[in-house]
Amino acid sequence: MLLFWKQKLVLFAVPKTGTTALEAALLPHASAAILDPPGMKHVSVSRYRNMLAGFFEQRGRHEMETMAVMREPISWLDSWYRYRRRPQLAGKDNSTEGVDFDGFITAWLTDNPPAFANIGSQARFLRDGDAACGVTHLFRYDRLEEAVDFLETRLGADLALPRRNVSPEMAVDLSPKLEKRLRSERSAEFDLWAWLTERRP
Repeated sequence: MLLFWKQKLVLFAVPKTGTTALEAALLPHASAAILDPPGMKHVSVSRYRNMLAGFFEQRGRHEMETMAVMREPISWLDSWYRYRRRPQLAGKDNSTEGVDFDGFITAWLTDNPPAFANIGSQARFLRDGDAACGVTHLFRYDRLEEAVDFLETRLGADLALPRRNVSPEMAVDLSPKLEKRLRSERSAEFDLWAWLTERRP
């Protein structure tokens, strides 16, 4: 999470949405950064509101706008699956080695996912209360250049994004039956994506 005090802006780091590259480019311009531990780097919108907003926003006297990037839900899951197939994770509990994509999705849909499928939820990360979206500015991952343009204008700086945390290239298949179940059981993910794409077609 990065905070830009003068620009009154907070950037949330939604995992697997290009925010590691954004953070690398933006860090020199940030007033404050939470980069470690991972649980705090990826602080959710509701956690920010409950734990940090009062401090950073001086109890409402310096109200901040917020921004984040969201990825199409199946693409997001695909990226996580491929990222956890990295050779560096072979033999570890959070590796997807030996698990096909259907198996990964099935595990993610359980109430207590095993380590390799314990990746959280974009909808839970981004929503706050009953609002359709918990951030002021939400951008599409497949149009990341729009987020970059917004930040360059807001910060008055040119940004060059490095490639970070790139998932291995591989083809993955999701069976139609499981995709139907996924869309039904995790409808909040797809509802938020639909809301975003209607705003940013």
